[in-house]
Amino acid sequence: MSEEIVNRVQKSGLVTIDMDDIELPKKILELDIKCWLSEGLFLKEKEYRTNVLSHDWSKYKNSYVYVHCSSDAIIPTWAYMMVSSQLENHTKKVTMGNKKRFYERYFENAINKLDFTIYSDKSVIIKGCSDEKIPISAYHLITTKLKPIAKSIMYGEACSAVPVYKKSN
Repeated sequence: MSEEIVNRVQKSGLVTIDMDDIELPKKILELDIKCWLSEGLFLKEKEYRTNVLSHDWSKYKNSYVYVHCSSDAIIPTWAYMMVSSQLENHTKKVTMGNKKRFYERYFENAINKLDFTIYSDKSVIIKGCSDEKIPISAYHLITTKLKPIAKSIMYGEACSAVPVYKKSN
């Protein structure tokens, strides 16, 4: 058994993208405006304005915040704008919507910053079994970005990848 072990995956020229390598923020906070509604359902402008202006916004310093309303109330656009105008002074990023929407936007921004030229004419595997925080929309976006430049796109692990796309000759 003096035969050398050969890493066929490494020799194949496959390039792996692991979505778990996209670093998530350490401080993600929720702001549910339901608590500023009368009975949790009705927005009264004067009361809402007072709550927004008297809120301690400093606790959101250097954090990522998603703003939503957990009740079925109909919230006018200006109410979110008012909250946004206060938060922007303290946070790194504000997303309007629930936590799922936050992750969709976060990964969209992170993927859009990647240099895809390194995948030109390569066979690319998008690693599977990633963190559940990675939204399906992130896989869609990365596929869309890779398709015009990659030779092929697969999903999974090198030993059991599922072909997703192959450039025709």
